[in-house]
Formats: sequence, structure tokens, C-alpha cells
Amino acid sequence: MEFKGKTAISTGAASGMGLLFAQNWAELGGNVVMCDVNEKVLNEKVEEINSKNGGRAIGVICDVRDYAQVCNARDRAVKEFGGIDIVCNFAGGSSTRIQKVDYKECPEFPDVPIEVFDWGLDVNLKGPYYFAHAVLDQMRKQNSGLIVNIGSIMGAEGSGYDMDYPTAKAGLMYGLTKSIAQFGSKYGIRCVCVSPGPVLTRAAMANMHTLLGRAAEPQEIIDLILFIASDKGQFINGENILIDGGRNAAGRNC
Repeated sequence: MEFKGKTAISTGAASGMGLLFAQNWAELGGNVVMCDVNEKVLNEKVEEINSKNGGRAIGVICDVRDYAQVCNARDRAVKEFGGIDIVCNFAGGSSTRIQKVDYKECPEFPDVPIEVFDWGLDVNLKGPYYFAHAVLDQMRKQNSGLIVNIGSIMGAEGSGYDMDYPTAKAGLMYGLTKSIAQFGSKYGIRCVCVSPGPVLTRAAMANMHTLLGRAAEPQEIIDLILFIASDKGQFINGENILIDGGRNAAGRNC
């Protein structure tokens, strides 16, 4: 696979799969706009990528909950590289975990402060929605483009506690992805949702059951995204692809 001269936007790009995608994209010759709220770490990762042969990276401070910042990321991509070929919406996560909710103080869903769930819905659903709205005019002008949403097996399974996360991910997996694909079809724009099961971005993921008896390596998720973006993946559109080691096939009681 080669992406020389192609431009990607990666959100949540200072760490995790957002960073891994940016590294892979640049290694394959592409240019990448790396978006994150952690300026110090983001700048370090941009420098690392630019110290190697391959594509070029720039960093843009971007809180995906802020539409003005999202538009700034879009504008920087167009200004620096002339267009946007792919947007990968990696920014997200479990609000209760990231905001360190005390499970003893908040033992059930109604006990968690609504502000915690507001954060989760905004980052996991509104963020990708904002990016779609911001970049689709540019992609329409180009008559080409790809948006990759990152769903989750939780969007299919649900959760009785941190309900914001599966609610947001299900919105990406089915509503937003299909809707963008419908809009984009006449402009050469595709949209695909990649929905992982457990991934070893955190050690705890190793404990989640799959039929294959393991969690995914992060690179396995990125490899699928790169295939979708490549010349070989051009017929994939409007679909949610579960990459979960068979967790969804195992049934909800596993």
C-alpha cells in the first residue's frame, strides 16, 4: 500500500490507535494532520514522524467537541496539503473511565453525574459528526474522500452502566456512517465504520472474551483501515465492519 501525496486527518493522534494510524500513514508516504488536546505530547509525536523518511506530519490542537477547532483542523489540512483524502475519527473513550468515576459513589447509571455522560456523548458522537460536517464540503469540491468512523463492539452489546458509550458508538456504526455514505455517493465520497472488539491499547482488554481467545493487537485494526483506504478497498462503503475476534458471534452471555 502506498499513500504518497494523500492527506489524512487523524483525531486522538497523540496516543493509541490515532497515533499508530498517523505513523503508518506517514510511513506509507502520506501526509497527516494530527489532532489532539495534549499539545506537548502531540508536538513530540509530530517531530518523531517528521524525523523519518516518508510523508509529513503537522500537529493541530483540537478538542473535537468544539466545532471552531474542528474547522481549524480542516483549514490547516487544506492550507498545508491542498486537500483531505481521509478523516479517521479515533478520538473517544469511556467517559466513566477517563473521568475516573468512583464506582462506589456511583454504583448505577442514574447515580453518575449527567456531566460525565455529556462529555462521552460529545466526544464519541458529536466529534465525528462535527468532522463530517466540516470536511464534506471540501471532499465534495474534490469529488473524492473517505471518512472512517471508529465504532465498538459495545455499540452492538450495550451497557447497563456507562450507557453514553454504546449509545454514541451505535450512532456512528449505523446512523452516521450510512447517512454520510448516502450523501457522498454522488460525489465519490465513501464512509465506513470500523468497530473493534477488545484491543490491547489497555491491559484490561486482555480479559474480555472472544472466540479466538485473545484481544486484537492495535496494528490489526490499523491494517484494516489502511486496506479500506487503499486502491484494493474502494468498493467498501456505508458499512459497519466488526473486527472483534468473534465476540459478537459468541452471544451476549459470554
